[in-house]
Amino acid sequence: MLEFLIPAAHAQEAVPAEGSPLVSLVMFGGLFLIMYFMLIRPQKKRQKEHLDLMGALNKGDEVVLTSGLIGKITGLSDDYLTVDTGTVELKFQRVAVHAVLPKGTIKSI
Repeated sequence: MLEFLIPAAHAQEAVPAEGSPLVSLVMFGGLFLIMYFMLIRPQKKRQKEHLDLMGALNKGDEVVLTSGLIGKITGLSDDYLTVDTGTVELKFQRVAVHAVLPKGTIKSI
């Protein structure tokens, strides 16, 4: 009953190999470059900007933390900073700083 399928299967030609390995290597390299310029490089740039921001913190700076808390820096150490929120002073890690606000922002809020 299936004999009519067997000759059709033998009649198909083999698929020829496409391109050389060099073409595949160039395509892989191009894909890596696209990934580098779209993902890796911007992330490293943001990381460097954040490290510069953390290094430039001073007493009296008004900051926004990653939690959304806004306050004024009253104390600094190597890894920690003390933030005055207006009612209480809290201690946070330096990496928790999201942005430095312009002077006088807390009073205007």
